[in-house]
Amino acid sequence: MNKLHRSELYSLEQYALCRTEFRGRVINHKKPRRIGVGPHLSLYFEDRLTIHYQIQEMLRIERIFEPEAIQDELDAYNPLIPDGSNWKATAMLEYEDVEERKRQLALLKGIEHLVWVQVGAHDRAYAISNEDLERSNQEKTSAVHFMRFELSAEMKAALAGGETLTVGVEHDFYRHSTVVEEPCRSALLADLDTD
Repeated sequence: MNKLHRSELYSLEQYALCRTEFRGRVINHKKPRRIGVGPHLSLYFEDRLTIHYQIQEMLRIERIFEPEAIQDELDAYNPLIPDGSNWKATAMLEYEDVEERKRQLALLKGIEHLVWVQVGAHDRAYAISNEDLERSNQEKTSAVHFMRFELSAEMKAALAGGETLTVGVEHDFYRHSTVVEEPCRSALLADLDTD
């Protein structure tokens, strides 16, 4: 894993000076890293830059400047950086109406284990979800999940060779899939070690 180190982070003062430019760069970088699966599920694929931004924002919001506390943030966020054999994504179930969201989250229990990626005709790789803590209970699922998709060497080679990439969900109450188009496909391919 290409971890971030404390020496690569901006101090609070440095970040205050460059935040507008850095934020704009990250927003543009994130655009091709979002995949909508059906009308209400979005996967936001993380990488080193998106995690760097999240850490900087946490340090800013919490006014963290002590070395030990900064390291705690690095330890919490570094596992969200893909390591060359996987993709890591923040999955969000998005419903504007609060009551509708409550109803749907109750219906969609377990959805976090039924999200998949597929390269060409290879087997689907299902999400390994919420490794940090359980985000669902007997009544409902969470609106936010953290997912890891592990890809075999054959899948990575096939994707690099031009095979299609499909992302989907097979929950009884939410069945959708989408073929990943450019430039998202290239952004995700760049996260993988394909040599």
